[in-house]
Amino acid sequence: MQIGRKIDRRSFLRSSTGIVGTSLGGLVLAGCARGPVPGFGVSDVNASSMYAALPNEQFPIPAVNLNLLKKRYYRRRVDNPTGAAPGTVYVDTKNFYLYFTEENNKAMRYGVGLGRAGFEWSGDGRIAWKKKWPTWTPPSDMIEREPKLEKYSAKNGGMPPGLDNPLGARALYIFKGNKDTLYRLHGTSETYSIGKAVSSGCVRLLNQDVIDLYNRVPNGAPIIVA
Repeated sequence: MQIGRKIDRRSFLRSSTGIVGTSLGGLVLAGCARGPVPGFGVSDVNASSMYAALPNEQFPIPAVNLNLLKKRYYRRRVDNPTGAAPGTVYVDTKNFYLYFTEENNKAMRYGVGLGRAGFEWSGDGRIAWKKKWPTWTPPSDMIEREPKLEKYSAKNGGMPPGLDNPLGARALYIFKGNKDTLYRLHGTSETYSIGKAVSSGCVRLLNQDVIDLYNRVPNGAPIIVA
């Protein structure tokens, strides 16, 4: 998503009615592995299957063009480099990876797109809830920058779900305590954006990957962004 603003690691959250645009409080994070981590190999044949079209979704999802996705960002199971307990969502912003940690020191790793310069954020929270094919409501500061988005404001009901919706096929909503941070983990069909800093703070995964993550992560799961 192209929304949000720069985050101060020591600031708390200021909300608006959109997706992002507030800070996720910065905390001391332990056990953070920041270097690249080798993964188990994924063949192009397996990748073609993993990123195939999903015609049975509410809005049929086309296959990923693997020519636009570096192999290092293919979904794969790896040794857990994060130090986080099983059941944790961990976002490695340096290497553009998201891990969902598992038992036996393993983790599912996904390539992600992150916030561009001036829109970064870090800290921890929890996945309060999840939604399939969510509605998108831009925050007021984004509407101020792009008045044409007023038609998707909260008072107008937001943007309906679909392939053109910035949240894609799934969204996982990040809270800090009982407060919505307005940050999301969400789907995208913009394959070129994986491994790049292009969004305004939210963490984007390919639609096929966010569906896989959605099916693994329970409500209430902790999340660390470092």
